[in-house]
Amino acid sequence: MTTTTGAPVGPAEQGLLLDLLRLPTAGPLETGADFPEPQLWAAGRRYAEAAAPLGFSVVHHAAARPEDLAVDGVPLPVSEAVADRPGFLNCQPNLVLRLGADHPRHRTVMFNVHLDTVSGVEPVGFDGRRFTGRGSVDAKGPAVGLLAGIRAALAARPRLGDEIGVLIQAVAGEEGGALGTIGTRPLVDRGWYGRLNVFCEPTGLRYLPRASAAMTARIRVDGDDAVDDRPEHGHNATVLLGHLAQHLGRTLPPLAADGRVCVAGLTTGSLHNRVYGRGELLLNLSYTSTETAHRLKAATGDALRTGIAEFRTRFAPVRELARTAQDAADITRLHWLKSGLPALAHTPAWAERLLEDAAGIERWPDGESAFTCDAIWLADREDAATVVYGPGSLEHNHAHARGEFVDLADLEAFAAGVARILLAFRGTCLDATIPSHHSFPYSRDYTRNEGRSQ
Repeated sequence: MTTTTGAPVGPAEQGLLLDLLRLPTAGPLETGADFPEPQLWAAGRRYAEAAAPLGFSVVHHAAARPEDLAVDGVPLPVSEAVADRPGFLNCQPNLVLRLGADHPRHRTVMFNVHLDTVSGVEPVGFDGRRFTGRGSVDAKGPAVGLLAGIRAALAARPRLGDEIGVLIQAVAGEEGGALGTIGTRPLVDRGWYGRLNVFCEPTGLRYLPRASAAMTARIRVDGDDAVDDRPEHGHNATVLLGHLAQHLGRTLPPLAADGRVCVAGLTTGSLHNRVYGRGELLLNLSYTSTETAHRLKAATGDALRTGIAEFRTRFAPVRELARTAQDAADITRLHWLKSGLPALAHTPAWAERLLEDAAGIERWPDGESAFTCDAIWLADREDAATVVYGPGSLEHNHAHARGEFVDLADLEAFAAGVARILLAFRGTCLDATIPSHHSFPYSRDYTRNEGRSQ
């Protein structure tokens, strides 16, 4: 008898994670048209091969179709890329795996992982304790920890796939601003989801019953360039957009009580010997309610107008910027690249009882802000409960940043949580009750009998 607080992530799964980390899978919205295609087909095949010994079969491995995007809410950069870049969709396939038999939705659990990453190369490594590499915590590490958790559940219930349905969505198009519109959303629309749906993202091993959606605003200046010796003859988009970035960064955040305002990329030019008359500023505005979304959208337009007015007053006396100040309102435009997406506001009480009382998963505090992920695409499904749950955290583990990592101990604790969730769900389906998590393997204080089967 040995005491454990985690489900082992063994050598095979460790090797799988290293293989996935070595495959560059940043999507084309992240890398641009000049970079090689992401190796998402290879990543999906490798993941499916690793899942096969557990009993998973491939029920779908294909890219989204153009007709899948003939719906509201598709971000403008996605629509433009589909129209202008041959192969944009085909290089971003989505994988659906099923364990055992096909079951009705009310007896099915779906886990969603994304195999695409943000751009940027990070050294891949494992020192016996910590994995490093792009995607290690967001979200290739959770994808591998998921398989370890399912393996642990099968060790306790070898016939699990005959008793309940287990689906895995391993998607592309989560990063880069696509926000699931070419990955998770088409799969959900085709019915590949369950009564309980778990999106595997870094949450510090707490389940998050909410997910914010996001709007993306593009503020574009379209003026005249000028030579550096006569800057007053042109429009200085750099100074104008820099002023607006500061103004919006100060004005909008107080209005986003349940979301976040990210003043993102500002682009004009890279040379020193000219005035750039054209450029753009991007804002990402997250929200967890329709009311906040409407308020932020209206406030962005209002703040832009006041920012331009302040710029005109402040810079009109400056010889080199007087023309820019005079024409600022005429050369500046606001475009919404992404808006109108749903937000996941809550999950049903039965799912919270299952996760907390039966599976022993701690709840994300109500006072802590949610974050944006593909879970939003199950927000309006009356036959589904949806949560976000995974190892590590976006900030502590440097997701989307230099030095991304995930610790083996966190992956094993996550795997144990996955096993408890599956066994708890199985218990509700077959026994019509919600048993205590203390009766399951890999509970926090469970003394596990090696080789046990039921």
